[in-house]
Amino acid sequence: MSQSPTHALPSYLDPEHLGPWGVYLQQVDRVTPYLGSLGRWVETLKRPKRALIVDVPVELDNGRIAHFEGYRVQHNTSRGPGKGGVRFHQDVTLSEVMALSAWMSIKNAAVNLPYGGAKGGIRVDPRTLSQAELERITRRYTSEIGVIIGPSKDIPAPDVNTNAQIMAWMMDTYSMNEGATATGVVTGKPITLGGSLGRVEATGRGVFVVGCEAARDAGVEVAGARVIVQGFGNVGGTAARLFHGVGAKVIAVQDHTGTIYNPAGLDVPELLVHVSQKGGVGGFAKAEPLDPKEFWTLETEFLIPAALESQITAENAPSIRAKIVVEGANGPTTPQADDILFENGTMVVPDVLANAGGVTVSYFEWVQDFSSFFWTEDEINQRLERIMREAYSSISQVAREQKVTLRTAAFIVACTRILQARQVRGLYP
Repeated sequence: MSQSPTHALPSYLDPEHLGPWGVYLQQVDRVTPYLGSLGRWVETLKRPKRALIVDVPVELDNGRIAHFEGYRVQHNTSRGPGKGGVRFHQDVTLSEVMALSAWMSIKNAAVNLPYGGAKGGIRVDPRTLSQAELERITRRYTSEIGVIIGPSKDIPAPDVNTNAQIMAWMMDTYSMNEGATATGVVTGKPITLGGSLGRVEATGRGVFVVGCEAARDAGVEVAGARVIVQGFGNVGGTAARLFHGVGAKVIAVQDHTGTIYNPAGLDVPELLVHVSQKGGVGGFAKAEPLDPKEFWTLETEFLIPAALESQITAENAPSIRAKIVVEGANGPTTPQADDILFENGTMVVPDVLANAGGVTVSYFEWVQDFSSFFWTEDEINQRLERIMREAYSSISQVAREQKVTLRTAAFIVACTRILQARQVRGLYP
């Protein structure tokens, strides 16, 4: 993806290979005409506030010293401290972490949380590490980025290949360096360390809630509707279980272990047990295997991409026969694919809205940590659903008024809020 001549790119990026950051820049370009007088501040959105690259040296179990590349990017903090996950993946790049941090800025503003956007990552395949090695790499990484994170600065959370245990190690490391327990430095922690009830299911629950709202707008009856899901981890699995629970039929699921199909509907609770035991959907007895390419061509009411970025592209988008795409993953649809889906009449509920349930309950966790007063799971789920419905309502109203997609509408709402804060705060010094 080459540079647009309107973008003054930082020297550390290759203009010919911008990666996910290039997708984000295209999205900002699309929203700029709708920003009015705030347009003079739009360049603020096109460069991260701070990008930290760290070396993460650790001693492996065999005695060898290994070095890994780590990142923490804070895209924008005009509306509050940075907020965003940490992913451990062998293909993590600076461009990817920059884009993910920017999408966090948009996501937090779209659902009106008092945060800016941030993201982190380490270039490592955690499957190659022992538990002890994973702990050492987590603690060293936390120490290296400790200068820019904190409960009122930047609050990491789980993401791809990270979980509550890793958040516990991060919190403990930061607390040891500070000399005081700081539960609010990360979210997604175990309940015993100030974690929040409802956090594990929050992202998938948010996907389900806004999917149902979109269905109502589109005149689709959820009970009996067909659902296909790419990625059957925390997000895809939870969303599938909730759709199944209200009578929808999950007819196909795809993950790294295979693609399975049952036109009569999969037994989702049984499939979740299979995944917990086998590590993926492949080999599930009550379904037939399906060619991975055919997955995208299935006729369905809901398509939920809940895996990695750039899964719906200009190549497979023309074949998609879903009425509603609900993006559980971050950046699963390229801008070119977005245009194709729009032209074909498919409604896309964008990631910055659809998967904001996770950061919303992370916000609840952060608030509970500060007050040391914890809510029931019912209270958390009710508050989550209210925030998600209100966010969907305001964004869909802008989409109707401006005659744009839900993604562009979400960017209009979010960028306006971010740049209003930037304008009111002014430039210091």
